[in-house]
Amino acid sequence: MNDRTTTVGELTALVEEFVAEREWQPFHDAKNLSASIAIEAAELMEHFQWVRSEDLDAIRKQPEKMAEIREEVADIAAYLLSFSHWMGIDVASALADKMKKNAVKYPVEKFKGRYE
Repeated sequence: MNDRTTTVGELTALVEEFVAEREWQPFHDAKNLSASIAIEAAELMEHFQWVRSEDLDAIRKQPEKMAEIREEVADIAAYLLSFSHWMGIDVASALADKMKKNAVKYPVEKFKGRYE
């Protein structure tokens, strides 16, 4: 599997099969899944706590650190896909709609090269 050939639906099915095999569906409700997303996001943030911006590129050259970060990203994705599935949210259309809304809110001519 890779980002170029795998669909969001395939990823969702992968996660849902994992959950179903363990009969975890009763525990995977919106409240628990949303909390899990936040917890895993905080674990991702820990890898960057106290790291100076100028030192960020060095992290990508550390295989062990990158493996840990990769796992946190996977945890976040798994919980997000489970949450979206449970809530009946189509991730692809939700993201496309949000990017259209952001394009109006942050027009290129006003925000290009600026973050504020």
